[in-house]
Amino acid sequence: MNEELQFIIDTAKEQMENAVEHLNKELANIRAGKASPVMLRSVMVDYYGSQTPLNQVANINTPDARTLSVQPWEKGMLQEIEKGIMLANLGFNPMNNGENIIINVPVLTEERRKSLAKQAKAETENDKISIRNARRDANHEIKKLDISEDLEKTAIADIQELTDKYIKIVDNLYEVKEKEIMTI
Repeated sequence: MNEELQFIIDTAKEQMENAVEHLNKELANIRAGKASPVMLRSVMVDYYGSQTPLNQVANINTPDARTLSVQPWEKGMLQEIEKGIMLANLGFNPMNNGENIIINVPVLTEERRKSLAKQAKAETENDKISIRNARRDANHEIKKLDISEDLEKTAIADIQELTDKYIKIVDNLYEVKEKEIMTI
């Protein structure tokens, strides 16, 4: 196969993989009612004058499905961590017990579950659009090449195969997340 053609196909594949990776990150941010250290990924803490991610100044654990435990590496950081969690506006109410910070993750209402499922669906649709855009761009580049009609058709079929594969992956990710969100 032509080097330019292979480059176009590889680029499209990479863009589609990036879309799936992006969706994974976005879906991880949508909480499903179960406590997970990922929920605090966006929390920044003032660590000696510089904004630092929470996971770089403390251990974050889940003692059970409804509780997050944040244990700072330095006891003096408790106040700053508590403040950082409040400023992150995640809807959590951190409790400082002098040794670590305990966060009880509230149970989701049915209405909130449906809203989160809708949000997950919207993210999924956005990623499908990214995948289709990668297909469109690749097909456009293929048509610009000076290659035989058979080779062009084969390349376009390969791109469509990649598109179908990645759309299916994205759909599966959504199904798993929706099930997780809707399970009480």
